[in-house]
Amino acid sequence: MRLFKCSQFPNLKWKMLAETNQQTTVDIIKIRYAYELLTNPILKRDYDLFGLDHHKDVLEKVKEQYQKEHFLKIDLPLLKDSSVHSTDYAFNVLTYESFMHSIAEEHPLLIMVYSKGSPRCAQFIEYWKQIGSRLVGVANTAMVELGDVQLTGHFAEQRFSKQPFFRNGLPTLVAYPADCRNPSCYMRYPGELFVDSVVDWVATSVVGLPRILYYSKETLGPQFIGKSGHHKVKVIFFSSTGERAAPFLRQAAQEDSTYASFAFVLWKEDESQIWWNSLGVESAPSVVFLKGPGAKPIVYHGTFTRSEFTKIMEEHKHQELRQLRRDTSLELGCDARGYSRAGNDTMIWYCVIVAGRPGVELTKRRQILRNAQDQLFSDVNASTSGNVDSSVVVSSAAAALKDDRLTFVWLDGEVQKKFCAFYLATDYSGACGPGGFGDDNDKSELFIVRFQRNATYEALKAKKTNNLMEALQGQHTTDASQLVARYKGPDEIEEINKWISQIIKDGDTREIPYFTSKVPDLVPEETRKEWLRSTKSIRSAGTSVKQRIQNSGFHFRDYLTDPRIGPSLLMSACISMGIIWFKSNQPTQTTPQDGAPPKDKTKRRRPRPKLSTSLFGQPEYTADPEPKDARQWEMTDSDSD
Repeated sequence: MRLFKCSQFPNLKWKMLAETNQQTTVDIIKIRYAYELLTNPILKRDYDLFGLDHHKDVLEKVKEQYQKEHFLKIDLPLLKDSSVHSTDYAFNVLTYESFMHSIAEEHPLLIMVYSKGSPRCAQFIEYWKQIGSRLVGVANTAMVELGDVQLTGHFAEQRFSKQPFFRNGLPTLVAYPADCRNPSCYMRYPGELFVDSVVDWVATSVVGLPRILYYSKETLGPQFIGKSGHHKVKVIFFSSTGERAAPFLRQAAQEDSTYASFAFVLWKEDESQIWWNSLGVESAPSVVFLKGPGAKPIVYHGTFTRSEFTKIMEEHKHQELRQLRRDTSLELGCDARGYSRAGNDTMIWYCVIVAGRPGVELTKRRQILRNAQDQLFSDVNASTSGNVDSSVVVSSAAAALKDDRLTFVWLDGEVQKKFCAFYLATDYSGACGPGGFGDDNDKSELFIVRFQRNATYEALKAKKTNNLMEALQGQHTTDASQLVARYKGPDEIEEINKWISQIIKDGDTREIPYFTSKVPDLVPEETRKEWLRSTKSIRSAGTSVKQRIQNSGFHFRDYLTDPRIGPSLLMSACISMGIIWFKSNQPTQTTPQDGAPPKDKTKRRRPRPKLSTSLFGQPEYTADPEPKDARQWEMTDSDSD
């Protein structure tokens, strides 16, 4: 649409223009619309700087409404005060100085570019507040007004004529990743302005959070529970709407990926009985924590804020019986190079380990050991409340567990075969080593390791700081002395606890010789982070090939609006026609005469000699030609009888 400057109509009045009756109603509406737009300073600024017209829909609506009416019936003004002089609804508006400070922070930054004269921005502000609330703790949000030309000109695109513009109008969204410190490294949001779409784009493309996938009742067991790490807690969310996971849930899935795996399930009323019988879920929304084989599911119903879920996740992110791994051995106090969970001053502590190949037998033993641990926790709570257990033997184990000198763990004997075989003093069979086909010898072993530190020995070792060879090789003697005892009794909780308590009682009171030995290192197990990368590559619904081409930065319409495209095409056409005319007017080449030798620049091929048909390559002798009247003379035998 072409806008007319008001200077062209200095003393023109609407009534006088109506009386002339020389213009159609549509033309008069256009003139009036241009007058009102250019007399408003905010709308004129947006149009002059960026070519933005925020009220095109008003113009089209008025034209359609009054195109068959007389122009005197038009309700003036076309642009109401409520749509032009809107209140300043913005919050957290950035200036250039605060902008440079904001992108230097560690959190990603999402910016909304808006205009005070845009009714579309005023309508989007409620959705913008929802986006900001859902991104709390994941990304910061801010706004930039179009009048700040130093910033908005930086965020605008440029045509071939170097004129800045906003392709999709206002509001427009740009984001700065966490590792971005340069003002020019922002990302432009390419999609529709929906809350869910914007939040998903920020969480996936800007922050890089993994997706939490949905599973059905048929695939939850084999695809999620069966394929997740044996040492991880399974966190299952039930949703009745099928919406995407909130950003703070996806952030928890990334931060706690070492300890837990996350999944979503769509709640259906016809499947409610299945979930009640298997997991104890009554309704949605809800979340379930599965903390190991045989453990009772922990269910929370209702919605959660970020702080509430963080508190719940911190309480249930570990299994009740944790796995002994390379990244958890020091934390659990089951490493001779480390210290007890009770502190560095503790001289004696214990670690109860059940080892075996992953399978039914190991799962059964893990459940028994977990129940034994729960029984000791019950004894601790009973002694704290005043109900002292009558058994003195069991109380020693309960006291060690209370003082953090006793830890219960399980070990993957197939992966940690060297570590397992060292403590059990066996070969790679039974509980340790890889399992073979048809191997019925798979079994689990229960044993306890007693760790002891010697202050005198550590003081002597501290003085040996000049051993250059030991320092270069990175080898050192194990700090804590170790003593191993295997359990041979029945798989009963009381018997196991009595055995543990007797070991602790003897280990704390008897004088045991101090000796050390080199323990095989724990093998770094797979961290199970492949699913994080795979879920990031999953595209959102609606991300088609067309949208990906549009997001690549190529826009064909930009070439059509370039004023240089017409002369360039005309020049190309003229050059093509000139080439065609030049080739068509070239003289044709004459063919060579019959007698003239052909002008062949290439070398002639040497004729191949005929091969002789005679034996050994000797030349053949041909007979003289036979006369026409010649007769064949018959030879007779010259010998007489």
